[in-house]
Amino acid sequence: MRKISPSDLKDLNLFKHYRIIRKWVSKTCNIKEADLELLMYLDSLDLFTKQDFKEGSYSYSWDNRRWNRLLKDGWIVVWRKRNRTTQKYHIYKTSVRFKHLLSRIYRIILGEEDIPENTNSNKIMKRNSYMDKVLSFSIENLNKDKTR
Repeated sequence: MRKISPSDLKDLNLFKHYRIIRKWVSKTCNIKEADLELLMYLDSLDLFTKQDFKEGSYSYSWDNRRWNRLLKDGWIVVWRKRNRTTQKYHIYKTSVRFKHLLSRIYRIILGEEDIPENTNSNKIMKRNSYMDKVLSFSIENLNKDKTR
């Protein structure tokens, strides 16, 4: 198996439009950017405990309600419940909803899919605020870029 080098990643331009995509996901899915990146970390672990979550969240700003919010909103689901005898704690995983969102993010990064530009499926394109106007211009440029 061939090892991936830093120049291979640079040639792919994976992070060229990551910020725009991250902001689009944050606005359209009502999820904070830090939560999105933490979920990406947890998804790479596959199965995790609440302790893994705490260790992963050290590099983000403190948010006391993050765990409960992600559980309540359906981004994290219980994979195995504890039974107080043999299993001492719950084991969690990221939800199917998040896995679909993550695969869509990857398709957009690789250029296989574009970010929607119509106002029905993308509320940023309504351009209600200055930030939406700037982001919508960036989305149009991202979709025009065929070298991503």
